[in-house]
Amino acid sequence: MRDLLVGLFVLVGLGAVAYLSFRVGGLSYGGPGGLVLYASFDQTGGLKERAPVVIAGVKVGQVSAITLDGNFRARATLDIDRSLRIPTDTTASVVTAGLLGDRYVSLQLGGEEAYLKPGDEITFTESAVILERLIGKLVHGSTDGTGDTKNDKSE
Repeated sequence: MRDLLVGLFVLVGLGAVAYLSFRVGGLSYGGPGGLVLYASFDQTGGLKERAPVVIAGVKVGQVSAITLDGNFRARATLDIDRSLRIPTDTTASVVTAGLLGDRYVSLQLGGEEAYLKPGDEITFTESAVILERLIGKLVHGSTDGTGDTKNDKSE
């Protein structure tokens, strides 16, 4: 009897460890039929697969794939909770959690009465802001395309 109780205790412990591993790792089985949407960005800034997709700070899905499209733009596949109704004029932005945190996709809902269907493209997107580029512009000054940073026209 004691061996049976110890065995059950070990099985419950292994189940708890497996559950926590899935929760911490961000994996979930949403089952078939999630709302799959696409968004193209000029720059993803290190956005990774399984990155969260959030609306108003609430996780509603994740990035399932990132590929290049025919115009050499990053095309992100977003797997979102099917129960949500996303307006067609929604904006997708790649943002950073904190100053140097991980990247995620934030959706700002629009006001249209028509809704996106599975396989639709989010047409309004904002690419990631690359901190290194901003610092480089600050250090090297704003250029006019010629490499000359002088703004003095009195010469």
